[in-house]
Amino acid sequence: MAALVLLRAGLARPRGAQMALLGRSLGRRPAVLAAVADRSAPARQSHSPPQQGHGSSKAASLHWTGERAVSVLLLGLLPAAYLYPGPAMDYSLAAALTLHGHWGLGQVITDYIHGDTSIKLANTGLYILSAVTFAGLCYFNYYDVGICKAVAMLWSL
Repeated sequence: MAALVLLRAGLARPRGAQMALLGRSLGRRPAVLAAVADRSAPARQSHSPPQQGHGSSKAASLHWTGERAVSVLLLGLLPAAYLYPGPAMDYSLAAALTLHGHWGLGQVITDYIHGDTSIKLANTGLYILSAVTFAGLCYFNYYDVGICKAVAMLWSL
């Protein structure tokens, strides 16, 4: 199999009888393998089937767009937090970081946790973790120096 990959990439050359044997089958083999794979393998789903709240592809598409928007928002929010520290930036960071982490861990649960009871337990734990994380960051922002100042203090060490 590795030899075929190298041959197709042009990194190795077959010699003698191998050339005659491989020369005829190289062009047809990928199509045959693709046809066999299409018939024998079930369709792979990258995410779990629609769940409550995500009943349509439109909702899933909007959720995916929201995840990308929060990721891009974080790219701009981090330099802005350095340039303009303050309470509004601290709470914005707390919300965006918590939401980003919640959605990311939710995908880990979707991909790696199987079984109805296990999924429900993992999702409950995720919601508790996200709520505690957001509450802790808000507490830190209100009663202590805040996220921006804390990061600046760490950088000054």
